[in-house]
Amino acid sequence: MSFWSGYERSVRCGGLCLKLWVRRARCVPCRASHALLPSFCLVGRLDVVEVIGEAVAAVVVGVGVGVRTVAARLNVPHTTARDWVRRFLRRAALLAAGFSAVVVEVSGLAPVLRIEPAGRALDAMASAFAAVQSRAGPGLPGLWPFAALVTGGALLAANSDPLSLIVGRRRLIPPVP
Repeated sequence: MSFWSGYERSVRCGGLCLKLWVRRARCVPCRASHALLPSFCLVGRLDVVEVIGEAVAAVVVGVGVGVRTVAARLNVPHTTARDWVRRFLRRAALLAAGFSAVVVEVSGLAPVLRIEPAGRALDAMASAFAAVQSRAGPGLPGLWPFAALVTGGALLAANSDPLSLIVGRRRLIPPVP
């Protein structure tokens, strides 16, 4: 892989829309190029992953907290927050399976998860983060940037490709629920 140009992208953080230069890397033998997104960005999303994660967690876990309330508090359009929650709910079973596989691979223990798919996905993400943090130490980013790194920025992607992850020399491809 060698660096090969890049492109400018907008990122919204704290109500401000900032410009970000995204580097691209190119595989010399196959000539394919890949964008190297930072851990605070998701593919196809304007807002930083911490804002997206806070909105999703507040709506999924919060009792009686609606999308409009959360969107107003985070200063994002309610239709955008609604899309984040819908996409997370659609991918919840896949995310729960993928992050549970990470927990089993890293710690050797199965995580304890809630019954509903969205809560199960959040619990699996938190368990995977805790398992990896126990090995990596405090240098690991927060929960939502970690989730963005594990999913390759496709945490809320529109496609339904299974999550795959390489841990050590093993490639994990969890079963599609």
